[in-house]
Amino acid sequence: MPASRRGSGSVILPSGQTLAIHTRTHDEEDLPHATKKTMADHLRKYEILFTLTPQRMRMIVEAFTECLELGLSKPEQIVPMIPTWVFGWPTGKETGDYLALDLGGTNLRVCLVTLQGEGKFEITQTKYRLSEEQKQDDGQKLFDFCAECLQTFIESNTGDGPGQLRPGQLLPLGFTFSYPCTSVSCIFETAAILSGLHRQERIDHGELIRWTKGFGAPNTEGRDVAGMFKKSLEKYQLPVELTALINDTTGTLIASHYVNPRTQIAVIFGTGCNAAYMERVKNIPKIAHLDIASDAEMAINCEWGAFDSFEHEHLPRTKYDAIVDDTSNKPGEQAFEIFRLVICELIDEGVLFLGQNTYKIEKPYCFDTAFLSLMESDPTDELLMIIGIFTHFFALETTLAERQFFRALAKLIGRRAARLSSCGIAAIVNKMGLLEEGCSVGADGSLYNKYPSFAERVHEGLVDIFGDRGRNVITHHAEDGSGVGSAIIAAMTKARREVGLYPNV
Repeated sequence: MPASRRGSGSVILPSGQTLAIHTRTHDEEDLPHATKKTMADHLRKYEILFTLTPQRMRMIVEAFTECLELGLSKPEQIVPMIPTWVFGWPTGKETGDYLALDLGGTNLRVCLVTLQGEGKFEITQTKYRLSEEQKQDDGQKLFDFCAECLQTFIESNTGDGPGQLRPGQLLPLGFTFSYPCTSVSCIFETAAILSGLHRQERIDHGELIRWTKGFGAPNTEGRDVAGMFKKSLEKYQLPVELTALINDTTGTLIASHYVNPRTQIAVIFGTGCNAAYMERVKNIPKIAHLDIASDAEMAINCEWGAFDSFEHEHLPRTKYDAIVDDTSNKPGEQAFEIFRLVICELIDEGVLFLGQNTYKIEKPYCFDTAFLSLMESDPTDELLMIIGIFTHFFALETTLAERQFFRALAKLIGRRAARLSSCGIAAIVNKMGLLEEGCSVGADGSLYNKYPSFAERVHEGLVDIFGDRGRNVITHHAEDGSGVGSAIIAAMTKARREVGLYPNV
């Protein structure tokens, strides 16, 4: 059987089984590698493919803005623009003790947030590990476990000392539940089922559509998770009132504004991407039937991750994007899978890794985001980090010219991701007329926080879109949305209901 061009192949055994084989030639002392000129020629091709011009970005922003408007006007849109029932900004005068509960994929986090006013707060928190058995056990038992952890946390933080809770003190609680939810009478139910988003018509109600993040707890999907958790709170007789069920992006918006009142937008750039901002109710036609004052303001959870996912009319779409879209259930990893697809294409073309076993790098999604991050930040002349990545994880030898190409390709893909992200921010800035006065954008997520130069490239993109006025829009590291933000929203909701303002939502 002839050796595979990738240095790998297979043979059918007499038993009918397929045996994978991996070959490596040693005809020469040194393995054949691409020349510096060859890699430079290929890089120019990818520069054309992955570069977003300012003109193209402005076209994307225009289409994005129209999509936001459509989502506010009609239900069941690709970008659904979900009303959160969080009315207005925090005043900064919110004070007192509030609890926050964040049910993540690995841990349950319980926080005691003491709001001190003027953008100040103190937080005490504890994480409780979720076992795989608990994630698959009966749904009510899962919420019982949440209540048990809450009970333990309250007991350990109750006493007469400073910063401690008073015995029997009734505590409002904000529950960050970032799983696909809707409500019984929700006018957005169909779209929720289609796109799997967190939707509700009351701030303290939400039906689970389906579990994600490895959860599979039965007897939960299709039920009001807030009601189930309230039942567990009653079972353990906890002095806790579930006040708000929230999405983490909305919490990030409110927490960031509480600390920095110039914050008008919150964005998450991580495994997924999303944004939230404050909209005037008069500009949300699809909730006009609820008789909410037109001059009121409400936080909108954009859930913009599916923008242009079906028509493919506006966003740049290379053949690599198409492959990922057609074969992947991991859209959040798309940018970095594209890097691997380019490498595999060059292997197929006989450009890279001749005579080496490439089967390890041919495995889909084997290229971690951290690898590209390390490539971009490699400070050594010989690019030793890149040597380490390809040698240790993929058993592949590289030349300096190849490593320089890999780093340049990583920069192209990372820069494209950041510039596309800036288009989303620009669409909200454009829609809300925030450009002249300027605003701050609270940003969170692994890409924003950890990927080299991501924030700088977002700012560069904003300047390319708006010109020098783009410098009026500044991103900054967001505050803790699922902890502090959740507690602040609980405080705002408690205050709203105490004065009888929109008590039915």
